[in-house]
Amino acid sequence: MNPTKLLLCFGSSLILVGCQPMRSSHMEPQTVYRDYGSIPPAAADQPDPNWLDHDRDRPLPPVITPATPSNQDQAGTAPSDATVLFDGKDLSQWVSVDGSPTKWITRDGYMECVKGSGYVRSLQNFGDCQLHVEWATPAPGQGEGQGRGNSGVFLGLDRYEVQVLDSFESKTYADGSAGAIYGQYPPLVNASRPPGQWQTYDIIYTAPRFDAEGKLLSPTRLTVFHNGVLIQNNVRLTGPTSWLERAPYRAHPEKQPISLQDHGNPVRFRNLWVSELGKPGKKEFTLSKALLDGYSGKYDNILVTREGGQLSAKVGGVKFLLFAESPTRFFAKTTDVQIEFPSSDPTKVDRLVWSVGEGAGVAMKTK
Repeated sequence: MNPTKLLLCFGSSLILVGCQPMRSSHMEPQTVYRDYGSIPPAAADQPDPNWLDHDRDRPLPPVITPATPSNQDQAGTAPSDATVLFDGKDLSQWVSVDGSPTKWITRDGYMECVKGSGYVRSLQNFGDCQLHVEWATPAPGQGEGQGRGNSGVFLGLDRYEVQVLDSFESKTYADGSAGAIYGQYPPLVNASRPPGQWQTYDIIYTAPRFDAEGKLLSPTRLTVFHNGVLIQNNVRLTGPTSWLERAPYRAHPEKQPISLQDHGNPVRFRNLWVSELGKPGKKEFTLSKALLDGYSGKYDNILVTREGGQLSAKVGGVKFLLFAESPTRFFAKTTDVQIEFPSSDPTKVDRLVWSVGEGAGVAMKTK
């Protein structure tokens, strides 16, 4: 998607930034975003042709309560319309990558990585969005280079990493330092604070788009502010970030979980929230493969199978890829097909309720 030009005001200076517009954050300057709606991506940096200039009938932007600032002692609050992923209380919005309970811990208003516990990911999936993350590396700083306060913020599940690292007066390779798009783009500047201090990322993520055959239509784009400073300016990723290779794109759903990396260091996180960009849609979740396997089977004339991390259903001889709206409810995006399983206990799944556009039918599990 082409960028929207964003005008930022720092003191008496004006900066024109080519990036997706950022939602209100706890940091100055505060900005607003625009809902692209049905405007074609190639025209997204032009005024909407469906409205006259100063059209009195054009809907006004929704009114929200902006975020409140954080400080070193206390986390701020999210905008009123944001999805809060961690508010300092519990890890109910997070699981291990396989969907099992995470072994990360919470205390004193933050979540902390436990060595060897693995990545933690959000239950909910997100596409184009602003992601706000606050993080702190261990103090006093220990280790060197990539072994010093290492973690990462991943979009697209585990594909696109913004590096988290103690880069305060510590040297490592440029495209692996704090704020780097790992292995691809070093940050424009090193805006790191000392170890132990809370730092912020505001990340503007534009998900890649693929056609029905899996061909890349538009790449991942990332804009990153580190402690209020622009460090990544709408960069185009060459594919997933990787340690040892320049990995190619492989097609995946537009909305995927957000993940935080276990790199063996007790890095802390707090005040994580997401504001989705673009036209609103249904919530989407990534469920465990064990649960999806429990739903798989033949239900009268409907065949349900698991394909990777999603279900598909063959209805009327046509196969539909299903997206999870909840642990029991699924929908398709090409036709209004909806399927619900009355129980999320795999041992008790004996039927499903299905509909196409209207009404509802019940199909019993036969095998």
